[in-house]
Amino acid sequence: MSGPDVLFPLRNNFYLGAFQAAINESNVRNLSDADAVEKDSFVYRSYIALGQYQLVIDEINDAAPVALQAVKLLALYLSGGAQKEKALSSLSEWLSDTTVSSNPTLLLIAGMIYTHEQNYNEALKHTHVGGTLDLSALNVQIYLKMHRADYAEKQLKIMQQIDEDHTLTQLANAWVNLSLGGVKVQEAYYIFQELCEKYTRTVMLMNGSAVCQMHMDQFEEAESLLLEALNKDSKDANTLANLIVCSLHLSKPTARYLSQLKITHPNHVLVERAGAGEAAFERAVQSVA
Repeated sequence: MSGPDVLFPLRNNFYLGAFQAAINESNVRNLSDADAVEKDSFVYRSYIALGQYQLVIDEINDAAPVALQAVKLLALYLSGGAQKEKALSSLSEWLSDTTVSSNPTLLLIAGMIYTHEQNYNEALKHTHVGGTLDLSALNVQIYLKMHRADYAEKQLKIMQQIDEDHTLTQLANAWVNLSLGGVKVQEAYYIFQELCEKYTRTVMLMNGSAVCQMHMDQFEEAESLLLEALNKDSKDANTLANLIVCSLHLSKPTARYLSQLKITHPNHVLVERAGAGEAAFERAVQSVA
């Protein structure tokens, strides 16, 4: 009979988007070597989620286990510039090395990086093997980005067979329901609310609930929830983007939220679309003048 899952609080906080809380839960002693590596990988991924890429790059050296080296690649990639190209090159080398290419964390990070690159076929090439809830959850996200809710549902069923009550399975269920729309949106909303009540009200969960409310034409309620999320994290990209969409539906100004998004997340899809729209407008004005 196995003992208690001592890494559950850390892992679960990470999945819920409570990244600092996950880091705070990392002081776990007497771990096996495998559990110690898993602990460190979640801690470093939490720092990455908080935007502290350099800390991760500095602390993980070349002698670290494969899983941690993979996490370092993600930090390098997200740092941008020359670091990004270095990460992509190194990732390709690691994936072609048969002695390490089956490492689940390396496959997960490969899937995440190629998803960032919007190279979904390449991402799935490495994540489709599944075997872990993390990989299956990433598969769900990739298929939803590809607008293939049917394949996402199949991945969700696999997750439910492994552990129906797992936080990742619940989140994946909410993502799929939201994508399917209609009455399923209400079910997604209940999942986000239940996770908030059971664990903690994170910015990620609040955004999930708000998106459901917007789908149900409850824009004022969504705005209230998003403003609460903004108080928790004024730089969160999803909160700012959702507030822009919500404000448009409520006929309220969006300029300040868009300015904040441009400053903190200049490569965000909404910023790029706004920039393209402004450029097109300028061209139209000049052609008339």
